[in-house]
Amino acid sequence: MSKEHNLAVEEEKSLKEEMKKMEYEPLLPVEKKLIGISIGLGVVLLFVFVWVSRTFFPGVH
Repeated sequence: MSKEHNLAVEEEKSLKEEMKKMEYEPLLPVEKKLIGISIGLGVVLLFVFVWVSRTFFPGVH
């Protein structure tokens, strides 16, 4: 194996070990709210862009 590959494998093992040592941290209420707002905004904008596309550019579809 190459030297770069061995280094990458060692870094991955080190990262996995560090992640196992970490304690579980639940999301804060404000983080949950931001996630919900982001997903909701994404879904709403998806429908808005589809509507705009079909309304103002009907021949393209």
